[in-house]
Amino acid sequence: MTDYELDALGPVDFLVVEFPPGEANFRGEIAQELVNLAEAGTIRVIDAIVLVKDEAGVVDAMELSDAGDLGGLVEIESQLAELLAADDVEHLAAAMQPGSVAGVLVYENLWAAPFAAAARSAGGQLIAGGRIPIQAIIASIEADAALETTGA
Repeated sequence: MTDYELDALGPVDFLVVEFPPGEANFRGEIAQELVNLAEAGTIRVIDAIVLVKDEAGVVDAMELSDAGDLGGLVEIESQLAELLAADDVEHLAAAMQPGSVAGVLVYENLWAAPFAAAARSAGGQLIAGGRIPIQAIIASIEADAALETTGA
């Protein structure tokens, strides 16, 4: 990346999507939604890999091009930066169940890039970020609804 591109870089996140044994499907609707987000300028895919964890816990990491038919991901895959290192793979795979397959996606939030660039230009820096799991949000809403029902 050039210095200008680094100055304009938005927040970068990652996701790991795990599939149970025999149920991995990186094509179809998952691939299409990823392509849609990239084409709409919402995200820029920086890296993507597939992790396979055997029953003994041994992990094999492969690039998307080695994972079979990519469908609409072919164009995006050719632009990847291959940012993830062996240590990253080991850390990410630790959360996987034996016998599972996971897709790892590292992406830039292009929608937030202008704000991030403006913050850096003003002398600020992003010092923390986070993600609230949807399961936690659902649990919180359900707990609030239960309190309203009981009047507590």
